[in-house]
Amino acid sequence: MNHNSLRLNTGHPHEYREADCSVAGFSAVLESSANEANTLQFAALVAQNIPIYDCTVLRGALEPGPERARLLGEWVEVLLYGAGVLVLRGAYADVGPIDEATGIFETIIEGEREAGVSGADHFAKVGANDRIWNALEKLCLHVPAVFARYYANPFIAAVSQAWLGPHYQMTSQVNVVRPGGAAQQAHRDYHLGFQTVETSQWYPAHVHRMSPLLTLQGAVAHSDMPVESGPTKLLPFSQRYAPGYLAWRRQDFRDYFESHFVQLALKKGDALFFSPALFHAAGSNYTASVSRMANLLQVSSAYGRAMESVNRTRMCEVLYPVLHTFQNDARMDAVAIDTVIASCAEGYAFPTNLDRDPPIGGLAPASQQTLFRQALDEGWSTDRFVEAVRRQARNRETD
Repeated sequence: MNHNSLRLNTGHPHEYREADCSVAGFSAVLESSANEANTLQFAALVAQNIPIYDCTVLRGALEPGPERARLLGEWVEVLLYGAGVLVLRGAYADVGPIDEATGIFETIIEGEREAGVSGADHFAKVGANDRIWNALEKLCLHVPAVFARYYANPFIAAVSQAWLGPHYQMTSQVNVVRPGGAAQQAHRDYHLGFQTVETSQWYPAHVHRMSPLLTLQGAVAHSDMPVESGPTKLLPFSQRYAPGYLAWRRQDFRDYFESHFVQLALKKGDALFFSPALFHAAGSNYTASVSRMANLLQVSSAYGRAMESVNRTRMCEVLYPVLHTFQNDARMDAVAIDTVIASCAEGYAFPTNLDRDPPIGGLAPASQQTLFRQALDEGWSTDRFVEAVRRQARNRETD
């Protein structure tokens, strides 16, 4: 199998640039990928290039042993070099836990709506869909017994382990697209998918290739999803286009997506898993009566953490007046100050509490480093900065 599509041969061998992205090159990667022969031992069928697995006949394959290793290895090949997406038909043989969780999610949605909480979507207009951020914790705290039955699912565990190995971290967000709900725009997902083009271009090429290996995207169908209800629009093999984190915002790439995507109808209890580098988007709900609910699973690698716990908020509080003085007295230039801030303040906006710390004007809220630099640029007093950085820290936590 030729994996050279994961390289971009440009004048920047160690970095990607948005200007270097080419729809023609993108199309060539997709077409060559589709033409490669794939031998899938466990898939029940392949529909629109997407392998579909019948969980009713695969339960025995989840038992420890060589067959499990082959099954998980096949899933990795599909996600990494194949279509980039797979469907687990009947992942929940008993949909009772799904129905119980659905009732709880609907109660949460109604309560948050009455409280004026906006579950704004990252990639759709505000108000188009209903969204529950941190649905994992909210379900667990509301009815832990339902949480236990829901997340005891062996297929979710197996595909998560296949992609990420052991000790993975589960998170979830519920998305409901009601009749008439608009589609999302085509995108890639967390991590680099949530960065601006300018920020993404600072990351070297090998990080673009590494980013999808840190996260697995999934969706559990909480209702039957006929195609007209808008199940996820998918572009098979698009995860193989290495600079795609820079390309997906470009209109020519979005136009290509809209003319080539595929959709598969899902039944309640089915699960869909895909590489975060796959171009995808929730579809429009054209039905008159179907409220399409999915529990969006975002599973993270255990290796996305530092070794030590550091109280960076407290560090920022004591460092701010020092850098404020150094800046005013011209004892440090802006580059030196930014270098110090980078060693002190948290530079990444996630994880956070998106209910209280929503992304405003972008895909990610302000980081601690951004707040620190803003305070210096605007000449805040130490008291004002301390209050702001503490408020930001509180807003990142759940209750």
